[in-house]
Amino acid sequence: MHRKGLHEQCVKAVTFDLWETLLFERDGYSARRSYARCRNLAEAFKTLEVEVSVEKTNSALKKMISSLLKVWDTNRDVTHLDQIRLFVEYLFGGSVAVRDEWISSLSSAYVSGFFEVPPYLNPDANKVLKWLKSQNMFVGLICNVGLTPGFGLRRFLEDQGVAEYFDAMIFSDEVGVRKPDPRIFHLTAEKLKVKPCDVAHVGDNLKSDVWGAKNAGFQAIYFSCDLGRDKIAESDPTSLVYLSRKFGSLREENIIPDATITSLNMLRKIIKNGLE
Repeated sequence: MHRKGLHEQCVKAVTFDLWETLLFERDGYSARRSYARCRNLAEAFKTLEVEVSVEKTNSALKKMISSLLKVWDTNRDVTHLDQIRLFVEYLFGGSVAVRDEWISSLSSAYVSGFFEVPPYLNPDANKVLKWLKSQNMFVGLICNVGLTPGFGLRRFLEDQGVAEYFDAMIFSDEVGVRKPDPRIFHLTAEKLKVKPCDVAHVGDNLKSDVWGAKNAGFQAIYFSCDLGRDKIAESDPTSLVYLSRKFGSLREENIIPDATITSLNMLRKIIKNGLE
């Protein structure tokens, strides 16, 4: 554990990133999930009596992602419904608008790939979250979504039996803003009814989770772990996983966390030291 030292004041709340922090990936699962999403969307259109190939849905999805990245680069986000509208626009070249009767079917298909090729819960997550609640800590989640919307991720955490530990779950598609923008951190602090300086944020992304948290007045704990990361996706310059780790104009050496851990279990010692 590399420790710069948390502030002397008592930590009253801990917030977590989701991907590669609480949820782990397996090699190649990002690509498998994307294929499942495209296949399921093509099948959904077939039930709606619209013939669309998997290749065509894949092409439209890539164009949509390219468009989304321009929005995400401004730390803004769009709703799940707007993602579907954008996807359909690219699928049909703007000649066909989303029909109201399509929404339910397309939304289910869009989300189903996540449950068909799911991530898995960090093995330490349950006991660490349970311990934090036993210490009367407020616990929050701050998540930048990709293609899986907040309601799908929330449902998955409920299925995993850990949703009950969170006092607030903030998903970027639901609030319209993404990390590292300080507003999403401040919104979470407001939901938890604590001051930003009393919150420690834990995450694996130096730009979004460490730099973002510190700029918002949070304390930042960097989760540096090679486990649970899709190495195949990380090596693909076109993947969302790869693109999410870009620093932009920032320099890695200038992003300094208050503490660094290599397992969630190490969080207990840091919090205990902060409480004593």
